[in-house]
Amino acid sequence: MAHDIDYTLHGDDMQIVEIELDPGEAVRAEAGAMLYMDGPIQMDTGTGGGFMKGLKRRIAGESFFIPSFTNGGRDMARVAFSAPYPGKVIPIELSDFGGTFLCQKDTFLCAAQGIEIEVAFTKKIGAGLFGGEGFILQKLTGDGLAFAHAGGTVIERDLARGETLRVDTGCLVAFETSVDYDIEFQGGFKNALFGGEGLFLAKIQGPGKVYLQSLPFSRLADRIVAASRSFSNRGETGGNGGALGALGGLAAGGLLGGLLGEDQ
Repeated sequence: MAHDIDYTLHGDDMQIVEIELDPGEAVRAEAGAMLYMDGPIQMDTGTGGGFMKGLKRRIAGESFFIPSFTNGGRDMARVAFSAPYPGKVIPIELSDFGGTFLCQKDTFLCAAQGIEIEVAFTKKIGAGLFGGEGFILQKLTGDGLAFAHAGGTVIERDLARGETLRVDTGCLVAFETSVDYDIEFQGGFKNALFGGEGLFLAKIQGPGKVYLQSLPFSRLADRIVAASRSFSNRGETGGNGGALGALGGLAAGGLLGGLLGEDQ
């Protein structure tokens, strides 16, 4: 049975979750997510269920170890966690969803002690080959609170039975196990080459709850890389950046020459 924890969300666009632990209570988190902790909090790092579970997570691209944070004092103590890029924290009460919820990899932030963080594989070959996020999903199992992180704005949808939603593969954060998940090809030659949305979309069908994000980290990273290449090319070809740099160099050289002339 998972520990019963209380929490507070702080911030707006760059949220953190602060968790209150009674004496003896504990929470586990993704490696590197801890922001701060009170003095009585004790950190212990392990595989979170044995070598094989740690190995499966490592194969899936996750951390082999999962740190746990336990209140070893006599009074209530706090520990806080934050994600590595701007976005929102999503609290998920697993007991409300039959004890299991699925997340895209890299979205798990932390969970009450007793929640199992396992690797789940997509059931359909199309989702694995063309989903953009691979075969791997995270499966959170238990009867307590877990927290996922999403980039940008979070959209929460409750899909009715048979209701279908098509989503950019990177924008799908988490969903109930009752939701059917597959990948479909975007038809049309022009759509595939010039649509700007990729060749494939995630197709999800209710019933069940779905969480979406407006800014997946993969999209943010692509924009940063594209911008850095653009700036680099401007400098190499003598564009605006190169011209300004040259003018700055001339101005600095003139100033230095003037100062040297005065000293002489």
